[in-house]
Amino acid sequence: MKTRIQELRKQRKLSQEELAIHVGVTRQTITSLEVGKYTASLLLAHKIAKFFGMTIEEVFLFEEEDES
Repeated sequence: MKTRIQELRKQRKLSQEELAIHVGVTRQTITSLEVGKYTASLLLAHKIAKFFGMTIEEVFLFEEEDES
């Protein structure tokens, strides 16, 4: 899943560590989210979106997989 976390974090001049502290996860979790190796739980997605003052859909870019 693609996200705008890195873009939003950089706009606010936050490190991965600072964002992680704000939403209650490790820096490694933020790294994994930014590179697409990890999909956030609904609770974490909500915390991140709320932190940025956005909706989940504005932060996490859902793409339907091609079924062909």
